[in-house]
Amino acid sequence: MLPTVGWDGDAVVMIDQRKLPGEELYLRCGSPGEVATAIRQMVIRGAPAIGVAAAMGLALGVRISRAEGAAFEAEFEAFCSELRSTRPTAVNLFWAIDRMRARFEKALAGGKDAVQEALLEEALRIDTEDVAACRAMGDLGAALIPEGASLLTHCNAGALATAGYGTALGVIRSAARMGKVKGVFVDETRPYLQGTRLTAWELTREGIPTTLIADNMAGHLMSQGLVTAVVVGADRIAANGDVANKIGTYTVAVLARENGVPFYVAAPLSTFDLKTPSGDTIPIEERSPEEVTHHGGRLLAPSGVRVRNPAFDITPARYVTAIVCERGVALPPFTESLGRLARGR
Repeated sequence: MLPTVGWDGDAVVMIDQRKLPGEELYLRCGSPGEVATAIRQMVIRGAPAIGVAAAMGLALGVRISRAEGAAFEAEFEAFCSELRSTRPTAVNLFWAIDRMRARFEKALAGGKDAVQEALLEEALRIDTEDVAACRAMGDLGAALIPEGASLLTHCNAGALATAGYGTALGVIRSAARMGKVKGVFVDETRPYLQGTRLTAWELTREGIPTTLIADNMAGHLMSQGLVTAVVVGADRIAANGDVANKIGTYTVAVLARENGVPFYVAAPLSTFDLKTPSGDTIPIEERSPEEVTHHGGRLLAPSGVRVRNPAFDITPARYVTAIVCERGVALPPFTESLGRLARGR
């Protein structure tokens, strides 16, 4: 399985996803600030993965800190603030930071050594739990996939977007292992091309039959009866089942509904944001215009043209057939079913 992010004693190590698929380059981050920069610059991306990276960044921060007492506490809060400011949409980032902060406060009475040990233990636990959650939801989601399925996925919700195995690709991997998958259509996912560069790379490495398509081809394939189901990940899921995911997901969901194709979302419980009633208040990150106007450093658009580059969109719950997490499968009405799963029922 791909080593997306890991702990290496005095550094957080992650595969540089900007270089894939041409080059497998690993970046060492020696401070929380370097981890924050890596998250902001998309060295690492994917909601669960950036949560794990942030947790490891905080563990690293207290490990290298020279501060004591109140200054140590203030420095830790500064680390948390810097990491929180990197990407606004994916709730896993904030969930992981809050979990690390709670562990920090609990361990503080034991002194700095106790805090360092506790935060490393917590970060590694978050990492391990994420892999286990992905494998569990993979198997649960695979039960929804019929034999001989041709699946479609958007963006990258694979091992690269998590601590390992993947959310949407976890479902696809498990279904493929059961012999259910005839093939997978992968949307290119403009403008950052996560489907082209990352998802197609992951699936072909594992020998899963993969067909890359431009984003605007999905509806045509569905209308021809070539897509059995859509499986995507999520960056935040509101209490009513509205889903924030990579830009273009909403379009795919509408097309799926129009063509009678099931639309499944796979995401861990850490992606649930039950304090947010609907997708209306989920913040949508707006990224650099150059991601749209340029490719490989080459300008493709007229100079000075206006650009919008929202990185995510909201898929209303009415377009979602089911939401799969590590505890089970939520069906509409999601306000009830997501709450039950979050409570462990």
